[in-house]
Amino acid sequence: MFRKTTLQSGLRVVTEQLKGTKAVTVLVLAGAGSRYENHELRGISHFLEHMFFKGADKYSNTKEVSEAIDGVGGEFNAFTGKEYAGYYVKVSSESVELACDVLSDMLLNSKFDQEEIEKERGVILEEYNMYQDTPMYQIGWNFENLVFGEQPLGWDQIGTKELIKSVNHDDFVKYKKKLYTADNLVVAVVGNIDNDDAVSLVQKYFDIPESKKAYDFEPLKKIDGGKVYLKEKKTEQAHVAVGFPGYAEVHKDHWALKLLSVILGGNMSSRMFLGVREAKGLAYYIHTTTDNYMDGGAIVTNAGVDLKRIDEAIEGIIEQYRLVRDEDIPAEELKKAKSYLKGKMVLSLEDSEEFAHLLSKYELLHGKARSPEEIMKAIDDVKISDIKRVAEDLFEEEKMKVAVIGPYSDEEHFKKMLKF
Repeated sequence: MFRKTTLQSGLRVVTEQLKGTKAVTVLVLAGAGSRYENHELRGISHFLEHMFFKGADKYSNTKEVSEAIDGVGGEFNAFTGKEYAGYYVKVSSESVELACDVLSDMLLNSKFDQEEIEKERGVILEEYNMYQDTPMYQIGWNFENLVFGEQPLGWDQIGTKELIKSVNHDDFVKYKKKLYTADNLVVAVVGNIDNDDAVSLVQKYFDIPESKKAYDFEPLKKIDGGKVYLKEKKTEQAHVAVGFPGYAEVHKDHWALKLLSVILGGNMSSRMFLGVREAKGLAYYIHTTTDNYMDGGAIVTNAGVDLKRIDEAIEGIIEQYRLVRDEDIPAEELKKAKSYLKGKMVLSLEDSEEFAHLLSKYELLHGKARSPEEIMKAIDDVKISDIKRVAEDLFEEEKMKVAVIGPYSDEEHFKKMLKF
């Protein structure tokens, strides 16, 4: 069973001993994602994530950080979401102290050297270009912009070229000081390590002074980004995203919506896959997912389709939304979706990094970590009537939105297609 410990500084530590593995993950989660940005700072959270690996006191450059972890066969990485950023090192259990040493040095003592910032600009600009050139990535961000509009939740994490080209040492120092505070960080230690030993290591290495974050992200405003996001681009395949605004992660029907997305397009036996891809050959990839944030969300079906058959594909996707709204799903289909969702969770939690992410995310955002057993019970409690209620609530014609990337220019054409 996981354990939570709050240190004197306010830093929260969540630990879980997993006896079936020889690995340990040390993960730091910070409430410092892209939702904390304004127009002038768009992209600083992601750029800062890169800069943490560029040298601190003990490990003074990227080479030394890399060699320390590579030297024990470990893994290290980082990620920037919209509501948090994360940094982790995963090693064999005998090297866990090294993991704490490297991570804490990065977190507490990063230099944000101006020369390194200048070099990293090019790296991040290339990452920016990669996303622009990869419609499978870009289409999801475009759809979220439709749902959330012109506010931080509607922006992508990569930011603007203006910020990437202009941000400097002082900007990083100020931003870190405001948000990388004891009360806004969670350290998770999960794997083959005793809970007491894990807490002792965090106390030893993460000696963060008592501090409070300067601000929280702004609540979601009711801004509608429109019905259609059309990006005209010469492509060999059209990319579409059709969906609706969804629920916040704290909504009572959160798990009902998750199961509905599995039924619609969560796997290779889902309705979208069988009805649009297999039966009609309209798409190469097709999947339905939910985006869940603390005060907003979306459900969306993404597909890569034949340029000449895009209308058929959109109609096919919309038809599956209509069917699941208008007809009760069979009990066996819901049972399969529950088994799939729980099975995927069990498999992912074989990885200590995934387990650490789960515990720290709930602790950081919800103020209370949740065990896998609690989550599975919430999944099991969903009834057919819950699925029906959610589908009827969300799948309304006037709420439907579509994002398209491909060689098309007629936005009105796609707008007219948004009907049941």
